[in-house]
Amino acid sequence: MRERTTELKNGRTLPIRRKDLSVWQKAYIPEIVKGLTLTLRQMFRPKFTREYPEERWEPTGAFRGRPVLVSESGTERCVACGLCARVCPALAIFVQAEETSREKERRPKVFEIDMLRCIFCGFCEEVCPEEAIVMSKDFEVVFADRRKSIFEREKLLMPMEELMDRLDFLHRCR
Repeated sequence: MRERTTELKNGRTLPIRRKDLSVWQKAYIPEIVKGLTLTLRQMFRPKFTREYPEERWEPTGAFRGRPVLVSESGTERCVACGLCARVCPALAIFVQAEETSREKERRPKVFEIDMLRCIFCGFCEEVCPEEAIVMSKDFEVVFADRRKSIFEREKLLMPMEELMDRLDFLHRCR
């Protein structure tokens, strides 16, 4: 191994160690052979095919399907804090708050998710302080019209009983 140094702005020097590669390694031949070996091993394994429409797949609690709002006894848990909209990397969530009749409490006046923009990352679920938005088991999201891809609060509400697998998974993993 050769040892080189680099000089920092404050005048100090730090050693830089680089491993000298042989000609064989510089040509990446061992890595290419490893990759081809892995590919050939996968090619000769038995195939597994699920006949999808006839043979349904039931996702586990760890699956991240479309985001939904948790409805607890007919009302959503959401307090319209807007954290989910701020953390969404695809800017798919829009939340507008309104005051309720109860003192110091808010609820979403408008809560929309553009499902064409949603990347199912789960950041909205992780940041929510009330566990009001979770990822459901729904993975069949199809639209014939672009306007129908924007899900409003009424379409996003889902009873808590249907989401217990996901909520239990979240409680175990946190």
